[in-house]
Amino acid sequence: MHDLYLYIVVLLFLLAIGDLIVGVSNDAVNFLNSAIGSKAISFRNIMIFASLGIALGALFSSGMMEVARKGIFNPSAFSFEEIIFIFMAVMMTDILLLDFFNTLGMPTSTTVSIVFELLGAAVVMSLIKIFSDSGNLMELSTFINTEKATQIILGILLSVFIAFTIGAIVQWISRALLTYDFLNKSRLINALFGGISLAAISNFILIKGIKGTSYAAIEYDFLNGQTINTFLESNAFLVNISSLFFWYLFSFLLMKVFKTDIYKVIIGVGTFALALAFAGNDLVNFIGVPVAAYQSYEAWVASGIAANEFSMIVLSNKVPTPTLFLLASGLIMVLTLWFSSKAKKVVKTSLDLSDQNHIKERFKPNFLSRLLVRFFVGLNQYFSHLFPASISQKISGSFESGKNQSAVKDPNAPSFDTLRASINLTVAAILISIATSLKLPLSTTYVTFMVTMGTSLADRAWGTESAVYRVAGVINVIGGWFFTALSAFLVCGGIVYLIHLGGFTAIVIIMSVILVLIFRNFINHRNESKNSESQRKLIVSNGDSYTGVLDESSRNISRVIGETYEVYGQVIKGLTRNDLKTLSIAKNNTEELLTEVNDLKNGIYYFLKGLKEASLPASRFYISMLGIMSDLIEDLIYISHLSHQHINNRHKPLNAQQIEDLNEIFDSLSSVFKEGIEAFNLQFNDKEFNDVLIQKQHNFELLNEKIDNQILRTDNATSPKNTALYFNILIRTKDLIVHKFELVETFYKINKKLES
Repeated sequence: MHDLYLYIVVLLFLLAIGDLIVGVSNDAVNFLNSAIGSKAISFRNIMIFASLGIALGALFSSGMMEVARKGIFNPSAFSFEEIIFIFMAVMMTDILLLDFFNTLGMPTSTTVSIVFELLGAAVVMSLIKIFSDSGNLMELSTFINTEKATQIILGILLSVFIAFTIGAIVQWISRALLTYDFLNKSRLINALFGGISLAAISNFILIKGIKGTSYAAIEYDFLNGQTINTFLESNAFLVNISSLFFWYLFSFLLMKVFKTDIYKVIIGVGTFALALAFAGNDLVNFIGVPVAAYQSYEAWVASGIAANEFSMIVLSNKVPTPTLFLLASGLIMVLTLWFSSKAKKVVKTSLDLSDQNHIKERFKPNFLSRLLVRFFVGLNQYFSHLFPASISQKISGSFESGKNQSAVKDPNAPSFDTLRASINLTVAAILISIATSLKLPLSTTYVTFMVTMGTSLADRAWGTESAVYRVAGVINVIGGWFFTALSAFLVCGGIVYLIHLGGFTAIVIIMSVILVLIFRNFINHRNESKNSESQRKLIVSNGDSYTGVLDESSRNISRVIGETYEVYGQVIKGLTRNDLKTLSIAKNNTEELLTEVNDLKNGIYYFLKGLKEASLPASRFYISMLGIMSDLIEDLIYISHLSHQHINNRHKPLNAQQIEDLNEIFDSLSSVFKEGIEAFNLQFNDKEFNDVLIQKQHNFELLNEKIDNQILRTDNATSPKNTALYFNILIRTKDLIVHKFELVETFYKINKKLES
């Protein structure tokens, strides 16, 4: 029996390694976001600062491990066997949920996951014990540490509002005072900002962070026999003032003597500090449960009592975490940080929602986002009338960046400036460190994400052009957090019940299912990454001359025609084989292509601003080209959607003659599309244009012939649905050819004009 529980403990530690990997992939956004977004320092240096912070923070996290042992439930109310089953369910659920959210690229909270997993497993195990005994649900309070659990959950929820509000206020005040021209302000002003930021980071991270560890309770000779806690409490005012003065002088000397950008220093130190705070606060989420299980196993083995009879009151005592465990965890976290591709995907979500530039918005607006934007716009207009016009204009001037935006952000351009990045790091580090010193497992994801969103709002990154999209994104992320809590509670509760019924056999089966799901997510993510790298996209016109616009447009038109041909072929193939999957792929491909064209249409304003030559013909051609391309793709969308709907509704498939006709049409169309693609090059001439005309006429005649044949066959037809589908495909195919020819003709005329 001892071996069985030993295997479970070993499995828990293996799960902890996986949990560390998926957890860091998720939480890397917390401390990498601001540094990467500002591009103030190189990516390599960012990773070095973060790695040092994680390694040091892991050593300072021992005091937080008590949350996993007694923060949610009363361990004395459970036996060793029940505790092990609870811990096993928690770790399996945790790694499954985190991997799921990482695959989606959505930042979720590892703290919320672990808290609600522990709560769900403990509640279900408590109910099992209650119903096997008295059946009195009022006894649930004897099993669950309701006071501490409530405190933790409320702290997590309040952190969302507090972090957003404080981030917005600090950013608004800082921008109003320093403006976007902050680098040219007096050294005294920038040194003051640097002093406040660095003092806040050092005080709350290096001082309050240490207060939450076991090292702070040791008496030191250099402190005259006082502990760190005692010394800091008795000299709090002196320590804070001294720190502010020291960092102010330090900042001033760096700028004056070494000509250093103090904001880059703040970002570097802040990244280190936030990574330290993350490791110190969140390491419990990954290894707290396995460590508690190991310590429970040691106590049970030493007792000699049966597993289902040994009370786990030992977990109520304060037990230090072995330093070896902390060092090993820190190493795994650092390695994951350097090599995880999913971490970059999660970071991108947060950066997109806080970007100062015009970008392709990832989220679609919804009713709630529109309602919130409308409310706050009205609120802003109300308060703006309370101030004199001169003051309002001066404040608004502080938020004018004076930068011209292009249609799509340069991938090398920063998402926001170093002032906002510094505030993101400083405010988030302070809030997380306060929670750590109070031994509250505050969600670092909630805090850093909401601070970033608050500073984005205050900095007017959410303008009238992007607000509904950004707010919708924030709502989606927050909704994901609540989904995390609910799913963690329910899934973990379900797993612990299955383990209670099936014991070790259930553990093996559930673990096998989880491994299959994680492996499938890994393969899908890898394939998705390869596809996104290899997939060609429509070129956003950066041409600033007539010739440049034509060159880029010809490549776009060529690609659209080629994609149209491929998707049309997928539709015919799907109808021929009655294959819903192929038709689904075709439908999705057309929607993606239309989205790309719409992105170009939405960027017309920036395209026109970017033209050095005020060329009306080039502008008219570009706008006309986008309209025709959109019409072409909408024809294709109609065909693909109608075909997908027909097969999905299980209507009667097209008959053999209709299938034969469609394949003949497709073979004939190949020449039309081939000629069209070849036409769009720098040697576009009269012969190529005439070849397209000939192919167009030939295909029109073929389509008319097939329409006539179907009319004659209608008397013998048995299905009105497939007859309607067949006619609609033929008619829309004629429209496809018309719009494709429009592209060729428009480009031909403008090209001839350029040659003359």
